[in-house]
Amino acid sequence: MRKLAAGNWKMNGSVAGLAEVTALLAAHPDPACEMLLCPPATLLAQMSGAARGSVLKLGGQDCHAAASGAHTGDISAAMLKEAGAAYVILGHSERRADHGESDALVKAKAAAAQAAGLVPVICLGETGAERDGGRTLAVIGAQLDGSLPEGGEMVVAYEPVWAIGTGRTPTLDQIAEVHAFLRARLAARIGAEAAAGVRLLYGGSVKPSNAAEIFAVADVDGALVGGASLKAADFGAIVAALSAAH
Repeated sequence: MRKLAAGNWKMNGSVAGLAEVTALLAAHPDPACEMLLCPPATLLAQMSGAARGSVLKLGGQDCHAAASGAHTGDISAAMLKEAGAAYVILGHSERRADHGESDALVKAKAAAAQAAGLVPVICLGETGAERDGGRTLAVIGAQLDGSLPEGGEMVVAYEPVWAIGTGRTPTLDQIAEVHAFLRARLAARIGAEAAAGVRLLYGGSVKPSNAAEIFAVADVDGALVGGASLKAADFGAIVAALSAAH
């Protein structure tokens, strides 16, 4: 399994920011892990040009469940693919909270992404209240069961809502517990061999200073990085830490 360092630019970035992509590739032309950046849709085609011929993969931050139609303001998976995407982030907690996305909708979007030739990166995570109430595994298990497509290639990202952009991270034991749970749940659903091939990412305030210790945790196959992915130096340090992880 090739580990994955994925960057989510969220609603940030500009054409000028593409210089960070050039700097990232200059510093890390052939890392031992896979690199993925997911910029705003307005930058995807231009970033694809900047990344052409390199090892960098690109992705979208969302897609519609329909292939086309009267859905003003939405983007289909095929449109992302045409613009240069290989992946798409789905079910991020910010989408679930800001847009009321349900597990069923995330599952439909994931199936649409796969049909268009994209790999869905499906996000799961508990709120602070759910963590404090001892419901973490129940919440994540329900999200996993309801959000995953029936088969095909996929990536699963565990992002505790309370850790995203806050500077707080779970303890290494808490990360290990959730990732082991996810691997076992996947094995029960799709079989142990198939589950072993699904990359499990950790996300939520991943930065150069904590990346190496997180990547040393069992069943952590990479990271979904937010703010630190906007700067080549920060994301590059995370890529280097993942490349060095065993």
